[in-house]
Amino acid sequence: MKKLVAEFIGTFWLVLGGCGSAVLSAAFPEVGIGLLGVSLAFGLTVVTMAYAIGHISGCHLNPAVTVGLWSGGRFPASEVIPYVVFQVLGAIAGAFVLYIIASGQAGFSLEGGLASNGYGDHSPGNYTMMSGFITEFVMTFMFLIVILGATHKLASPTMAGLTIGLALTLIHLISIPVTNTSVNPARSTGPAVMVGDWAMTQLWLFWLAPLLGALIAGLVYRWLSPNDD
Repeated sequence: MKKLVAEFIGTFWLVLGGCGSAVLSAAFPEVGIGLLGVSLAFGLTVVTMAYAIGHISGCHLNPAVTVGLWSGGRFPASEVIPYVVFQVLGAIAGAFVLYIIASGQAGFSLEGGLASNGYGDHSPGNYTMMSGFITEFVMTFMFLIVILGATHKLASPTMAGLTIGLALTLIHLISIPVTNTSVNPARSTGPAVMVGDWAMTQLWLFWLAPLLGALIAGLVYRWLSPNDD
């Protein structure tokens, strides 16, 4: 239960910190943090939680990471579903708190999406569903390759959190214009539950593509690293 609560808290922080930076700060008049700032915010949520709860739960914060670690032989199958459930609950809680904060501004509307992920008309750059799927698949694949490598028994354990956080920052720098960047089904679910409508309709892509990318990355890294645990 301590592991699950840690995953809840960590995913809550990821959604509140990452999506919060996009909703509250990205376009703030004159001093907005922009795309670079939002990308850094998502990376920083992972870095801070990696050192805060990594020793408790492993700091997955993401169903795709949990699945990728399982397929890579690093995580027991019996714990996958409980981890995913608490990650999603944490993401919904984070999105709810963000909604409460954001709705305190005059003129606020959920039509802005609350940093939901989307494709087509709901892609920041109006990218197609196919572009969105490929982006989410490839970015999650590479994210898991980095995670599996950085947490390998032969890698430096003190650098894992920073490496993974920087990888997520880079992923956001690449893909925010395409899908608003998910690579994390829980992160996508939280805002989508608050927004409903199109965000829930398009949510399937942000589960399917990341989970497939993570699953295949786990298998590939297992083959690349035969001396893995």
